[in-house]
Amino acid sequence: MSFTLPDLPYAHDALQPFMSKETLEYHHDKHHLAYVNNGNNAIKGTEFEGKSLEEIVKTSYGKNPAVFNNAGQHYNHLHFWKWMKPNGGGKLPGALEKAIVDSFGSVEKFKEDFVAAGVGQFGSGWAWLEVKGGKLAVSKTPNGESPLIHGATPILGVDVWEHSYYIDYRNRRPDYLKAFLESLVNWDYVAELYDGAKA
Repeated sequence: MSFTLPDLPYAHDALQPFMSKETLEYHHDKHHLAYVNNGNNAIKGTEFEGKSLEEIVKTSYGKNPAVFNNAGQHYNHLHFWKWMKPNGGGKLPGALEKAIVDSFGSVEKFKEDFVAAGVGQFGSGWAWLEVKGGKLAVSKTPNGESPLIHGATPILGVDVWEHSYYIDYRNRRPDYLKAFLESLVNWDYVAELYDGAKA
């Protein structure tokens, strides 16, 4: 299967003032497109041709950096756009909130841990809420890695590569992460992935 760039699920200016039109034009239209194009070129004529994206991500890790880096980032970004919505944040759906409280003690503690993971990721990478062995956990990964290659299922991720926030927040990564959680997250989509991960 070849990679294709999906349309954003909202207008480029729909996430303002928390994420600008300019950021989305660069991040979606240029950076994500580059992962799609480079990934398609890297896969041509290899054993990964014809496999599903998740399979490519899992089987190329540690084996073929060109395929993995682009497939990994394509996978991460396909979800990243859906993990946000206009007027996001707010109250979590009941079952997801209960699971977070059970795992972290409170929603606030989860948010603190998630921000700390994002701030603590040195250089480029991602912070995650994942389901592993039936439990929720926060993790961080470098570059294009995700919980998928570490035996877990990502249900929320935030991109902490500088191109994700530098236009809007400059070097203030903690402010970007707080804005992401409080004003951008599409908790309904996170809850949907959580239900799927439990099944």
